Amino acid sequence: MGGFFGTVSNTSCVADLFYGTDYNSHLGTRRGGMATYNQNEKQFTRSIHNLENSYFRTKFEPNLERFAGCQSGVGIISDTDSQPLIINSHLGRFAIVTVAKVVNLVELEQQMLQQHQHFAELSSGKTNQTELIALLLIQGKTFVEGIENVFRSIKGSCSMLLLTDDGIIAARDKWGRTPIVIGKKNGAYAATSESTAFANLGYDICHYVGPGEIVKFRADGMEVLRPAEEQMQICSFLWVYYGFPTSSYEDRNVEQVRFESGRMMGEEDETPVDCVCGIPDSGVGMALGYAEGIGKPYHRAISKYTPTWPRSFTPSNQEMRSLVAKMKLIPNRAMLRDKRVLFCDDSIVRGTQLRDSAKELMADGVKEVHMRIACPPLIYACPYIGFTSQKSNMELITRRIIKELEGDENKNLAQYATTDSPEYQRLVEEIRKRLGLTTLRFNKLETLVKAIGLPKCRLCTHCFDGTGCM
Repeated sequence: MGGFFGTVSNTSCVADLFYGTDYNSHLGTRRGGMATYNQNEKQFTRSIHNLENSYFRTKFEPNLERFAGCQSGVGIISDTDSQPLIINSHLGRFAIVTVAKVVNLVELEQQMLQQHQHFAELSSGKTNQTELIALLLIQGKTFVEGIENVFRSIKGSCSMLLLTDDGIIAARDKWGRTPIVIGKKNGAYAATSESTAFANLGYDICHYVGPGEIVKFRADGMEVLRPAEEQMQICSFLWVYYGFPTSSYEDRNVEQVRFESGRMMGEEDETPVDCVCGIPDSGVGMALGYAEGIGKPYHRAISKYTPTWPRSFTPSNQEMRSLVAKMKLIPNRAMLRDKRVLFCDDSIVRGTQLRDSAKELMADGVKEVHMRIACPPLIYACPYIGFTSQKSNMELITRRIIKELEGDENKNLAQYATTDSPEYQRLVEEIRKRLGLTTLRFNKLETLVKAIGLPKCRLCTHCFDGTGCM
């Protein structure tokens, strides 16, 4: 997916930019970058590093001196292309970072090549989508007009930060699928994908950028360049999985949503169990709420080992990714032996890791493995946001089972996505059996929406029920 951070300050911004960007590290795995502008020297400085086998901090900390004296900057943790890019155009010089998924990238690329435009940046042999977005942007007579051209042209989603010579422009995706939060403190403003970046840097949240809204901020204030759209489709999966517990989107805190969602599920669950355990990290908040709702103690029977397994270390090979995921989670056999344990996790995508984990838990002496999932079954791959775990429909365990049951992976999807329908119940039972679980229950879409606290029409729930707007 990716996350960004940008700040403008009356004094040096380097420390805030460095740590603020680092607080987005859980959102991306491939590239990290920073670009700054030195007002005195009228100079942009940029640095990009590969993060596939290291931390953001270890890559950038040795080079921070080259950014010394800069008062404004943007940083990015990217799951896609190398960025930031620094552009010189009729709009002036600017650096750009994006959190985007351009579904029609090839189509737009061909159109631009036919118009005699060219692409200078290649990411893994493919057109750099941030460069494509920048080329669409500079077709406008102003930054606002250019960003609106991006909104009109791309299918998918795009939020961006533009570092100019007199401030930062923040533009949120037209449908608001990914968030931007503005913070301020004395002598500085900042924008970020994750509000968790603000607390330890002294910023207070002052504005949630609306869908399609464009704002510009300097060290002494903020102005709205384009008002927000009425409609919004923010991704509901942010609260389920990607969001950091202390972050808030649309003023809805991630941990509160997970806790409340688990509590409501637990109140409806009469399964006889001995304890509740969350699968670290994203399953813990839900499990704490579930324990309260079902009236059973919470036990930390699985711990995550992080000293040598950073979040950013995600090999490109699926087999190695599965091995790394397994190595991070260590069961505590003393806490598990002879127990009927109810485990809480964020989602089931392919199911391979959970199947292997269930077998190992049984081998470790767990009497019963009851699994509760924070979201409904994932029926559709996401066409709007670059979730690394959802690349195609047939990678989902749900679609593979539907194909076996129906002979066609696309048949009767509405019924399979309808809570407690005969097709839904059959699907859940098939998943349970294949994963070797004692019981399995998914959260109801209605419960998840209620826990988030926004009207369903303002949430994107495409991966659960196929609804959404391109």
